[in-house]
Amino acid sequence: MDQLISWFTSQGGAVDIEHFGLAEFPGQGWGAIALKDIPEGHVLFAIPRTLTLSTRSCALLDLFGNNSWTSFQLHEGWAGLILCMMWEESMVEKSKWFQYFASLPSHFDTPMFWNDEELAELRGTSVVGKIGRSEAENDYYNKVVPAVKSRPDLFFPEHLDRWYTLERYHIMGSRILSRSFQVEKWDPAANDEEDDGVLQPEMDVDGDDPTSAEPNEKDNDDVAEGHGGDSDDGDDGDDPGDVAMVPMADILNARFGCNNARLFHEQLELRMVTTESILAGNQIWNTYGELPNSELLRRYGHVDVFDLPGGGQGNPEDVVEVPANVFVSPIIDISPKGMSVETLQERIDWWLEESGDDTFVIEAQKGLEISPPLISFARLLLLSPKDWERAREKPKLPKPKLSEEDGPAVLDVISQGLQRMLDEFPSPIETDWELLSKPDLPLRKRNAIIVRAGEKRILLEVLNEVGQLQKSRTTESKKRKQPGQTGSRAKKSKR
Repeated sequence: MDQLISWFTSQGGAVDIEHFGLAEFPGQGWGAIALKDIPEGHVLFAIPRTLTLSTRSCALLDLFGNNSWTSFQLHEGWAGLILCMMWEESMVEKSKWFQYFASLPSHFDTPMFWNDEELAELRGTSVVGKIGRSEAENDYYNKVVPAVKSRPDLFFPEHLDRWYTLERYHIMGSRILSRSFQVEKWDPAANDEEDDGVLQPEMDVDGDDPTSAEPNEKDNDDVAEGHGGDSDDGDDGDDPGDVAMVPMADILNARFGCNNARLFHEQLELRMVTTESILAGNQIWNTYGELPNSELLRRYGHVDVFDLPGGGQGNPEDVVEVPANVFVSPIIDISPKGMSVETLQERIDWWLEESGDDTFVIEAQKGLEISPPLISFARLLLLSPKDWERAREKPKLPKPKLSEEDGPAVLDVISQGLQRMLDEFPSPIETDWELLSKPDLPLRKRNAIIVRAGEKRILLEVLNEVGQLQKSRTTESKKRKQPGQTGSRAKKSKR
């Protein structure tokens, strides 16, 4: 790692080697360490924008030609950046980033590299549907391979089997997923305004001046599936050219609630600045945003485990993502008229047009309550034909809260749907805790069990909450039917 610092400074980077150092941490790999006590607001290092690696800073795009680049769809998603990185690495010592590439990992414990047996341990979790291996490989074969073969003057035929293989493509994509920052073009006008403090996709980069204001804290949202980035880049305004590898900054590790440094961007450079004082010998942490274990595992190959306020262990940021389709069978079973799949699909399509949500997120941090959008969705599916037509004409979604008129059906649908999700997991939670007590458990299996146990814990607690509501409503319903309580029986006893 001394070579990395030497290379970094030789390329115009600045490092405070009196306070900032690199060290290997057990179970975490390389990270940053405070060599002396560091005060808040201290600049640890500065990176010239020209030293960041993106499709803007790499010469390949100009050599290839913008029209050709676009014709191969390399301007969409991450395929273009991956190709740039493969090309730069193929040039070895001739590349400006040669020493930087030497410092990057080539082995990953992210699910992208797991075999089928290992992936089976994640069955039932939200991770499986987000790995994106097939999407990544589709980009490789349909974008990268044709582009490479079209320009043997840039991608030498003798290099193809070494530097441009599918394996190298996955490695480069995983480096981006786990270590990239989003570094937007400098816009003086935008930086005069209040900055939201977050640049995505993977680590936070703040646009405020740390000497004049505190960085705004806000979680970043991942927009990438597999290695390809978001397929809707053009629709939401995200520019794949903003995604960049940032030497030195990407070596900082992250852990829930531990971040003590942030990356701020200026016109010509990026600066890593402490956000609180750090004692000598302590690790210097960046932030990835407060992420659930499912996302930590997918992006970075690790999980966070803490003692939870309500007892047990896990990640307080864990969530469960409930797909809308798990409620279709319960609706059909519960509907008194045997609602057809076609009718349900019509309502689901309308829901997607009006709300855009095909997944309902249950967050541990929000008290494990029933997701309000989920209540609205269940009520929509249970509407009578007359009420359905009225809702569609307005158009207006059902209120996202339970009402006395709902009866038990809404809770029954939610309960059965969540139970179906719980049944998808390969083992009960008690078995998970028993497995985690074994000291010789392989790392990937241990991480998978921690992820699925965290999601099961949330599902079980929400199901318990639904069960309590069902029991309460049943009790209230019985009371209303007792003599002297309501309606004609009350009048009869009065006479």
